[in-house]
Amino acid sequence: MSLKDEIARRRTFAIISHPDAGKTTLTEKLLLFGGAIHVAGAVKSNKIKKTATSDWMEIEKQRGISVATSVMGFNYGDYKINILDTPGHQDFAEDTYRTLTAVDSVIIVVDVAKGVERQTRKLMEVCRMRNTPVIIFVNKLDREGRDPFDILDELESELKIKVRPLSWPINIGEKFKGVYNIFEHSLDLFTPDKQRVSERVEIDSVDDPRIDEAVGETDASKLREDLELIEGVYPEFNVDEYLKGQVAPVFFGSALNTFGVKELLDCFVKIAPAPRPTQSEERIINPDEDGFSGFVFKIHANMDPNHRSCIAFVKICSGKFERNAPYKQIRTGKTLKFAAPTAFMAQKKNVVDEAYPGDIVGIPDTGNFKIGDTLTSGENLHFKGLPSFSPEMFKYIENADPMKSKQLDKGIQQLMDEGVAQLFTNQFNGRRIIGTVGQLQFEVIQYRLEHEYGAQCRWEPISLYKACWIESDDAEALAAFKKRKFQFMATDREGRDVFLADSGYVLQMAQNDFPKIRFHFTSEF
Repeated sequence: MSLKDEIARRRTFAIISHPDAGKTTLTEKLLLFGGAIHVAGAVKSNKIKKTATSDWMEIEKQRGISVATSVMGFNYGDYKINILDTPGHQDFAEDTYRTLTAVDSVIIVVDVAKGVERQTRKLMEVCRMRNTPVIIFVNKLDREGRDPFDILDELESELKIKVRPLSWPINIGEKFKGVYNIFEHSLDLFTPDKQRVSERVEIDSVDDPRIDEAVGETDASKLREDLELIEGVYPEFNVDEYLKGQVAPVFFGSALNTFGVKELLDCFVKIAPAPRPTQSEERIINPDEDGFSGFVFKIHANMDPNHRSCIAFVKICSGKFERNAPYKQIRTGKTLKFAAPTAFMAQKKNVVDEAYPGDIVGIPDTGNFKIGDTLTSGENLHFKGLPSFSPEMFKYIENADPMKSKQLDKGIQQLMDEGVAQLFTNQFNGRRIIGTVGQLQFEVIQYRLEHEYGAQCRWEPISLYKACWIESDDAEALAAFKKRKFQFMATDREGRDVFLADSGYVLQMAQNDFPKIRFHFTSEF
């Protein structure tokens, strides 16, 4: 296959939603259709002993939530699909934001009972900023929920995007009978089964009498009325508008019962974009260029606890990636070769000899990489858009077991490399401060330090409002500021100056009193 053919068959997308909307369950069912797994695992279940493929970390299995983005690649027909299952919990939003820089399209999962929730709105804003095409899957139709037309109205008003249903449910909750596939003009009848797919009735059109036989006359006439209303209210589906991020196709189903998922996948592979051009600081990079380029959007420590190794996730933007070929790391100027690059199935990894634009490759990392690093076959390129946000919660981290200080130091260093939290060293007392965007991250860090590194830590309170990076062209002004705010100055892991403001008022006064100082609220400046 030529490079162009390989690019055309790839679909790289993220699944995003509010917690508990059914994101990880949908991922499992997509893997089931792709033949990547033979039994779908459950996120929370007493009967199904297999846990979800993408929730492989111990803490994820215990809590029933995703705390890290998982990458899974599989073939479906002629297509190569790369799914990134993201954490829905807002405490891990930063991981999800960065993941959205590495995908070409997105599937948003919405709970039919709860509708659009806060976290979904925030993630949609990120998609809008990047003009990322979006498909919406309305989940849990086998449970009681809201009227489908109400859901469509809410999607339009809350997510600020035009929608177009491409499938339509026949009742919901206990009376749920199935889904009419508007995209392919077929009828799928619902039978609750977590491992098998429901039956499909072949029909010629919506007026086919076989619909009446399958669902009864009353429901069949309601379905025809609904479809007539849809045709009248919503313009015909236009693929170009979808690709520009202006309209979102909507599908209905139940991921837990494997219903409506295949329709979503079949339509997705036909309309979703293949890898698209990527903007770098220097120029736009097209996927079919000969030269290789890619960037690190995530680092994960301890994917294999036996080896204590970190893996850097690289999104390939252009050219062909080859094992053992020399590539230039732009930040350091070093030339690196990778003997064991891997393709992922969540935690399971296979060594790959080559990969193409759209693919995600794992590279063993011994501390060489940082999030945002660019790799190329020689050209100096810089990809932007992977910032670290200013943390909102802070705690001192202290060693609870003096015998294990080495393990604690290594654990903190590797977990901070992942970018889920940030480490600051207070210049006044030399104590280490961890900053996060949510409380849950402190628990995850403590749990992982203990179970993955054998180190005990304890948290001590510190009252801070915000951390901001400071810089100035005037050395004297900077020295005066640092002298005045000595107690509140810290350095980050790069040695850059960080001002730890203990209240919004103090921060505002500092900005007024020192006009020559620039205050930054992301680390990318």
